[in-house]
Amino acid sequence: MWSFTRCLRSGSSLSSRTVGSIQRAFTHRPEPTLDFSDGKVFRLKGRWEVVRGLLIFRMCSVPILVRNSEKLLSVSRRLLGRRLFEWGMRGSVYGQFVAGETLPEIQDCMERLARLGIRPMLAVPIEEDVGESKSGERWYEQNEDVMLKCVELSSTVGDRPMMQLRITALMSADLCKVLSVCLSEPSQRVTLTPQRIVSIMEGQDSDFPFLSDQQNRHLEMSVRRLSRIGKHAKAKGVRVLVDAEYTYINPALSLVTMAMMAQCNKDEPWIWNTYQCYLKDSFKNLTQGLETAKSLGVCFGVKLVRGAYMDKERKLAKEKGYSDPIQPDWVATNTSYQRSLDRLLDLIGQEGRRYNLIIASHNEESVLHAVHRMTELGIDRSGGAVCFGQLLGMCDHVSLTLGQAGYLVYKSIPYGSVDSVLPYLVRRAQENQSVLQGIRKERDLLRRELRRRLLGRS
Repeated sequence: MWSFTRCLRSGSSLSSRTVGSIQRAFTHRPEPTLDFSDGKVFRLKGRWEVVRGLLIFRMCSVPILVRNSEKLLSVSRRLLGRRLFEWGMRGSVYGQFVAGETLPEIQDCMERLARLGIRPMLAVPIEEDVGESKSGERWYEQNEDVMLKCVELSSTVGDRPMMQLRITALMSADLCKVLSVCLSEPSQRVTLTPQRIVSIMEGQDSDFPFLSDQQNRHLEMSVRRLSRIGKHAKAKGVRVLVDAEYTYINPALSLVTMAMMAQCNKDEPWIWNTYQCYLKDSFKNLTQGLETAKSLGVCFGVKLVRGAYMDKERKLAKEKGYSDPIQPDWVATNTSYQRSLDRLLDLIGQEGRRYNLIIASHNEESVLHAVHRMTELGIDRSGGAVCFGQLLGMCDHVSLTLGQAGYLVYKSIPYGSVDSVLPYLVRRAQENQSVLQGIRKERDLLRRELRRRLLGRS
């Protein structure tokens, strides 16, 4: 499917030089005071990286460009031709937010991050929404192969490697929606349990009466794909962070993710679930997840985010006439995030091996609050129970500062061809418009760093 997959099939792996640079980057450092405002960490970047970041953030802060990005890219492709268009993308947006397409390109990106004290968290940009489901199993089977190769690539990156996984790359979004509706019905929910999904993963037939024969067969094949990926990741020492998606399919995603946990998380958290704090019921969902994990006797890993689907969720709620699932404002979202964050940090302070957390946030206040609470609770910044995450190409003043201070910080790194990744980037940009419009500080720090270099100041 992609060039790096062919490289992996041929037996290629990260060089000893790559592994060595990654391991040296994560050695213990004395803990300095964190300062996200001095901009000195940008001195670690090359000049072109500074210039490119400044230009792209200027464009991303214009809402009309973000909203119409798909049309603009389509017109640009038509006017420039494929070769010139791809060259331009690699030097700009693609180069800013994507690791690359070939194995050497991805390795080079991971090496550069390692030298800055940042770990890679690979993300295959394959997903599906309701109404986009493919006919037959071939597409999902191909995606399984790609995900398994992602596990292999992730496993070569020093200690505590992570990767991201989207369930809808391996299971029809339409089926996820059907299952989510069934989970809202008490009579059907009692049979749709993680234990029952595990039994299907391990070979039993799926014979739910509220599903058609075709849906039952697809469920069998889908959860077994997920099971194989989870077990392979555990065997390779790779933690799998399952992404949350839209509210109308999230219950099904949480169900199968909990089943993966039941299979793999007996001793420590290998499979993690994502909780979106911009949803009104996020803390309730987190509490239910904690209770389910406890009842199953498994360890629990959490990726904690604010969320990225606000506009679409609100539009759907208005069109369908149901209650808006999104928090009423930014303050309520922040309160929700901190409530969940504090709950998880308290648990980790008591049982750091049983509970793990990645604070996936671009918000400086949340990061500083977490650092303060970690100190209070005696949570080791390099122990692995708590880490931080941001998107590749964004919020580098936070990521670099954390990495240089010795905290475990990951960058979510999509990879693949220009054609395969651009739809993913467009969707993420449109979903994260509020984040993109809030990058003024990073843009100002980049401008200051560029001015310093042009004037030759120390």
